[in-house]
Amino acid sequence: MRDLEWSDLPIFLAIAREGTLGAAARRLKQTQPTMGRRLRALELAAGATLFQRTSDGFVLTDEGQALFTHAIRMEEEAHAMQRELVGSVKGLDGLLRLSCSDWFGTTVLSPVLAEFSRLHPNVTVELLTDPRLYSLSRREADLVMRITPFDEPEVIARKLVTIPYGLYGTSGHAAPTLGDGEGCPLILMDKAFGGMPDVSWVTHALPKAKVVCRSNNREVQARLCALGAGFAVLPRPLAEATPGIRLVDLGTEPPSRDTWIGYHRDLKRLPRLRALLDLILARIALAPV
Repeated sequence: MRDLEWSDLPIFLAIAREGTLGAAARRLKQTQPTMGRRLRALELAAGATLFQRTSDGFVLTDEGQALFTHAIRMEEEAHAMQRELVGSVKGLDGLLRLSCSDWFGTTVLSPVLAEFSRLHPNVTVELLTDPRLYSLSRREADLVMRITPFDEPEVIARKLVTIPYGLYGTSGHAAPTLGDGEGCPLILMDKAFGGMPDVSWVTHALPKAKVVCRSNNREVQARLCALGAGFAVLPRPLAEATPGIRLVDLGTEPPSRDTWIGYHRDLKRLPRLRALLDLILARIALAPV
């Protein structure tokens, strides 16, 4: 075995996690040829074939699985070292990476971030809004807001806010009737999110309604609703910020959703994270939603 290039291990881990060179390249923002070349160099240095190439993608060989186990531990140690160094830095400057859902970032969090930037202009905030659950231990994000509680022992978390939901439409559509909804056009989450409580509620409340649009983006749903495409169950803060739609009273309300906020315990003394967290708690957790 030749000396391994440590910089090739993130390449190896990305391919193992994603299963294809293309997906791994997108994850690391590299080109696919570069990923292939680095993998070949790593296999040559290791003196072993690390992946079996199949029609479904890359599958770890026994040698690859052995390396994967060690590489994971090395990655965890590297991230722990990075978090400890970052967490010891004093001063309100540097980068903070946040993650939350699209509509929450636009409607609820943006005003807080604008205020924070005025208070602390030397801190750069990077906001990531997509459905993926970003890892705090791998420092994919420093602060995460999401609708599922955190169960990782190294994460400090709390419930941030409870968001009420409602059924909304425009005056162009007659209000549906609970338990029927025949002919009522509905805008729903896409099928990957079909098990969400608001989807179950509206399909039970309006069993004869017709699904006309689906989207995993709440802002798209609200816009479609405002344009008269149909009725949609929306977070009330988003709906109240969307002109042209009205709350529909069916005599029963969709379930509310809790939003949780969490960060890695190694960053609890990081001044810039503490400052932003305090402002978020003051402006969101204590404000009526």
